[in-house]
Amino acid sequence: MYFLSSADGSDIIYIMKSWLKPFDILIILLVIILTFFAVYKVYIMPQAQPQILIRSQGGEWTYPAEAEETVDIYGPLGVTTIKLEKNRAWIVSSPCNNQTCIAAGFITRQGEWAACLPNNVLLIMRSAGGNDVDSVAW
Repeated sequence: MYFLSSADGSDIIYIMKSWLKPFDILIILLVIILTFFAVYKVYIMPQAQPQILIRSQGGEWTYPAEAEETVDIYGPLGVTTIKLEKNRAWIVSSPCNNQTCIAAGFITRQGEWAACLPNNVLLIMRSAGGNDVDSVAW
């Protein structure tokens, strides 16, 4: 089937009109609207200021994401040191044997987390609204 049979392209327009039904146009418009909504929700809509949450057996502490300080958290094995700096946080040192928590590196986005499980310390970047790591992750 050839689409180009005239120089001005009028046959192409006719063929395209015959392919598109009213329901097809509705679906295309719906997909376009949903795409723009998703882009707005994810990239354009202002997000709540993130917070850094630290949990351990000794309690729970919340810091603004832009805080710059070093925090020592006491756990069953000893002291876990957490560094907060420029909208990121990471575990600097821990008394655990495997040091996986240190190898996890920086957390910088909402929903990311790092944990020193042997010392029962959890570090979470969350939104100010309190979106937390779900029970499956913890």
